[in-house]
Amino acid sequence: MAHGHGDIAGRSIVDLGCGNGILAIGAKLLGASRAVGVDSDPEAIDVARRNATRAKVAVDLRPLDVNGFRESFETVVMNPPFGAQSRHADRPFLDAAMAISPVVYTFLNPKAEDFVRRRIVASGGRIVERLEYSFPIPHLFSFHREVARELDVILYRIEVAKG
Repeated sequence: MAHGHGDIAGRSIVDLGCGNGILAIGAKLLGASRAVGVDSDPEAIDVARRNATRAKVAVDLRPLDVNGFRESFETVVMNPPFGAQSRHADRPFLDAAMAISPVVYTFLNPKAEDFVRRRIVASGGRIVERLEYSFPIPHLFSFHREVARELDVILYRIEVAKG
């Protein structure tokens, strides 16, 4: 979706909560002029670095907490924590994204949609595109109970009024 809207090629991109780096790496492969991945977990950054090396792309990967991150980018792409394991874990990601970029792509848990919509509008954002689908999740974390699972998600494209 982001590539189709012209929000990747030739643009500066940041992936907040980058995990394994897939979104930042994908953005660079699709022609981003600059791709940065930020994650508070140093082990995740190490995995993302290995993945970027395998993909043969230059991605700036930073072991930083999203709180207080205020460098400006043209586009944010993110798959933040949904707040299911830690209540409101998605808030700092959404707040940071809307503070640093005029265009934000974010995945969210459908159960949190009303809250997320209100937070976006209160922060001066506007949801301009919405896509629902199922996202396959393999068993990756200790809290996962199944071998694999289809997780219903929503993808938003958000435009943020600056000024």
